[in-house]
Amino acid sequence: MKSKTSVLRVLYAASEQSADMLYLSGVFVPDPFLALVCGRRSVAVVNRLEYGRVRSHSQFDEVLLLDAVERNAARAFNLATGEIGPVELIRYFVAEWKQKLVEVPRDFPAVYYAGLQEAGLPLRIGPSPFFPKREVKTAEEIRAIRAGNAASAAGLRLAKQVLGEASIEGNRIRYRGHTLTSERLRSMIDQTCLALGGQAMHTIVAGGRQACDPHESGHGPLKPNELIIVDIFPRMSKTGYHGDMTRTFLKGKANAEQRRLVGAVREAQLAAMGQVKAGHSGSKVHQAAEKVFVKKGYPTEERNGEHVGFIHSTGHGLGLEVHEAPRVSMRPNRLRAGQVITVEPGLYYPGIGGCRIEDVVQVTADGYDKLSTCGYQWEIA
Repeated sequence: MKSKTSVLRVLYAASEQSADMLYLSGVFVPDPFLALVCGRRSVAVVNRLEYGRVRSHSQFDEVLLLDAVERNAARAFNLATGEIGPVELIRYFVAEWKQKLVEVPRDFPAVYYAGLQEAGLPLRIGPSPFFPKREVKTAEEIRAIRAGNAASAAGLRLAKQVLGEASIEGNRIRYRGHTLTSERLRSMIDQTCLALGGQAMHTIVAGGRQACDPHESGHGPLKPNELIIVDIFPRMSKTGYHGDMTRTFLKGKANAEQRRLVGAVREAQLAAMGQVKAGHSGSKVHQAAEKVFVKKGYPTEERNGEHVGFIHSTGHGLGLEVHEAPRVSMRPNRLRAGQVITVEPGLYYPGIGGCRIEDVVQVTADGYDKLSTCGYQWEIA
């Protein structure tokens, strides 16, 4: 293959784990393999096990058999075939295609990066994501994210249903004869997502004091009259795209402080969503939520060695990774039409509890399209 470009873009990863490789290939491969982008053409080098499947189902312009390329490289470098590894393969393509520079992603394996350096190849580290087009979603990608959010919403509805059917016995919530724990409710949520084709990992079901740590998954018995954060972010098995939604529930009767806290979070979310628009800065979205919290008297500060208040950003990009560009925070980045972001302000005070409410939207020229549907009822008698 000949190309006028002088930059060879190189990935070596498993598409099961690498969002950039999955975006390029469009097919799941469990083990690392070599992919090259030269100009507008993409090439994969795979073993016999994967060759037929990748050739038939991937998005690559060309798929080469690893055995054949190894033999060619061995002849070119006067080496035994067994001495050919990823570094030698990359060197071979650089020479064959007369490339002057190799660009790799930031998560490129360090051992092979060092090998390329030792071989004297000019290297540079590319942007993150390696394919910036990942930030602006196509119609097909939007459908995939909607499916992920449908799984998330189903999990949230299941959580609400279970809490509605449960009873309060003393300081415990009982469901079908057993104490309802974070682990039990999480398992039921994950099974609901799985039935819709989503793999939910590390689903958050955290109540009371645990909910004040935003990424605490939750453990032990759930208690009545305490705020319970449920955050579900499944990866769809068919496409690799994620959903991500959060609701806060309470089984029993909320007190005035809890109602005020939840009301402030919902108001902050609506204010933030009102600033979502192509051309607006992500920092403007974040500041809209912050202003509500300041006005309502919820400071973000350190108390007794703990950070309380609004202690995280307002949102993040969503797609092949559950956290990807763009960030919706104090960083002054401009939103673009077609980006997909979460809007998820939260408040965390150990004496009251934690609350986070999250939805997913696609940025448009004049606002946003919501990619998730789920109610906001939180207090469950």
